Amino acid sequence: MKQVVLNVPDNKYPFFMELLKSLGFVKVTGESKLTNDQQDFVDGTKKSLEQVEQHLKGEIELKTADQLLNEL
Repeated sequence: MKQVVLNVPDNKYPFFMELLKSLGFVKVTGESKLTNDQQDFVDGTKKSLEQVEQHLKGEIELKTADQLLNEL
């Protein structure tokens, strides 16, 4: 048996997994079962990292710690 590792865009993942599961000869292993809270955390972390990358490229300006504290 051969093993394949694939990178699938987030928005295509559910469709791709359904497709794989419909094939009788494919065994899906290592599929993550996250709770809604865990998935929200992952999504939020991804968004934060994207914002950091945008900031490093000069595309957006992030708030300073002082600005965040002043909002409280």
